[in-house]
Amino acid sequence: GSVGSRPMRKFSCVNLSTRRLNIQNLVSYEKQQNPVDAVMFINSKGIKICVSRDQKWVQTAMNKIDQKRTTK
Repeated sequence: GSVGSRPMRKFSCVNLSTRRLNIQNLVSYEKQQNPVDAVMFINSKGIKICVSRDQKWVQTAMNKIDQKRTTK
């Protein structure tokens, strides 16, 4: 098969950032299991940052984004 026949692979997290992100700048997130268990945050500039989901602030950030989504 040609390259065009394979489905495009989504951006996936391989390296995880260990620093805490500014929750105000985050607009969305995606959960991911492969190749690593992580959360990919997308900031207002469209930059994707992967973090380990077992950090305390990550759950807080996901809740804030969910609240923003429901109020719009």
